Amino acid sequence: MSKISKVLVCFVLIALFAAACTTPPATPEVTTAPATEAPTEAAPVEPVVPARPAICGETVEGDTLTVMYQWSGAEEEKINSIFKPLIDSCGIKIVAESTRDAAVLDTKAKSTPPDVLFWPTTAPVTLYPDKLVDLKVVGAATENYAQYWLDLGTANGKLFALPVKADIKSIIWYSPARFEALGYTVPTTFEELNTLVEKMVADGNVPWSMGMESGAATGWTGSDFIQDLILTQQGPQYVMDLISGKVAYNDAGVVSAYTTYQKWASDAKYTVGGADGTLNTGFLDAIYKVFQETPEAMLVKQSGFAGGEIVKQYPTLVYGTDYDFFAFPGIQGMQGGSDYMMAFSESAATKALVAYLTSADGAAAWAQAGFDLSPNLLATGKYSDAQLAKKAEALANASGFTPDLGDTIPAPFGEAEWKALITVVQGGDIQAALDIVAAAQTEALAK
Repeated sequence: MSKISKVLVCFVLIALFAAACTTPPATPEVTTAPATEAPTEAAPVEPVVPARPAICGETVEGDTLTVMYQWSGAEEEKINSIFKPLIDSCGIKIVAESTRDAAVLDTKAKSTPPDVLFWPTTAPVTLYPDKLVDLKVVGAATENYAQYWLDLGTANGKLFALPVKADIKSIIWYSPARFEALGYTVPTTFEELNTLVEKMVADGNVPWSMGMESGAATGWTGSDFIQDLILTQQGPQYVMDLISGKVAYNDAGVVSAYTTYQKWASDAKYTVGGADGTLNTGFLDAIYKVFQETPEAMLVKQSGFAGGEIVKQYPTLVYGTDYDFFAFPGIQGMQGGSDYMMAFSESAATKALVAYLTSADGAAAWAQAGFDLSPNLLATGKYSDAQLAKKAEALANASGFTPDLGDTIPAPFGEAEWKALITVVQGGDIQAALDIVAAAQTEALAK
C-alpha cells in the first residue's frame, strides 16, 4: 500500500471514530392524552320548595277560612289589617260576614256556622256550647292571658272563648295642668281619693262632674260609678255574684257603695249642680265641664271614649298635659266590654288563625292597629297610641275583669237599678230603694 493510501485510510478511521463518540440529539418525548370517557346525562335537579312559616301551621296555600263579626267601616279595616300578616304569609283566603243583628248570628250559627266567630258578649260560655270547639284543642296560647280571662271563657273544663278586644270603664279623667297648678297629686288608693276629694272641697273646688241624663237610658253612668265603687270595696267576684243572683242587690256591700255615691252625687259641694245637676246634665256635657276654659269640676269618671270626645270638643287641648286619666284608685278589677273569639271548626286554617291571634305576633299586630285593647298580655308595650298604651297597662295590672253590670243583667233588674239610682241621688232612703231592686233581681233571674 502506498503512503498516500495509508494516509486516506487513517482519515477515514478518524472520522468514523469521531462519529461514534458524538451524542445523538434527544428524541422528542411524545405525550399521549388520556382517553376521554363518553359524557353521561346529568341527574335532574329537584326544585327547592321554601318551608312555610311556622305561623301557617298545616295550612296550604288557597285554604279558605270563614269568619263572622259585628265590625264594619273603620273597625273592619282594622281587623283586616290584623289578619293581613297571616294572609300574606300563608296564602289563606278569609271570607268574612259582618252583622250587628244577633238574630242573624243565631240563624247562621245553627245552620252553617263560620269557622271562627268574633262577638261582643257578657256571657261567652252560654253561646252555643254544644257547637263550639275547645280553643285549647285548636292551638290557643292560653299562657298569654290572665287567669280571669280563661275563667270567663271556660265551662265544663273547656275553653269556649277568649277575648280579642276589650275596653275599660274604670278610669277617671282630669287635667294634669290644673292638678299641678293647684298642688294636687293623682291618688293611687281609695283612701287617697277620698282625701283628695275632701281637699278639693276645702279649697272651694268642686271635685266631681256626674251628669247622668241620657234619655230613656238615664242612670247608666251612675250604674257604672256604683260598679267601680263595689269593685274597689268588695272585688270582682262580688260583682259577678250580683249578676248571677248569688248576692242580693240590697246586701251590705251594695249599701256601702250607694252611701259613698249619694254623698258625692247629691251635694253641690261635691258635684256640679248637686242632685239636680247629676240628674239633668247630659253625660257628654258632664265631661266637658272638667275641661272647659273655666272648669266647673276637677274630675269625671267615664269610659275610654271620653278622650275622643274631649279633643273633639276642645281641639287645642293636648293629651298628657291638658287632659289625661288614671285608673280608679284601689280598684280590684276592671269593668268594661269585650269581644270574644270562638271556633266552630278544627280546620288547619282555624288553628292557624287562633294560634296567630293568641301569639306574640298577633298581639303586636293588634296593638299596632290600635283596635282598642288586646287582652293578650304580650300586646302591652306595643301600642303606638299613648292613650291605648296607658289603658293597656291598667288592664294588664288588673286582678280581674267584670262585664258592665248594667249591660249584663236582665231588663227588669236593670230598670229597677236605674230607678233606685235616681231615688238615691234625690236623697231617698238607700236601703228601701235597694230592697226594691233586690226583688226585681230575684224575679228577673228566676225567669
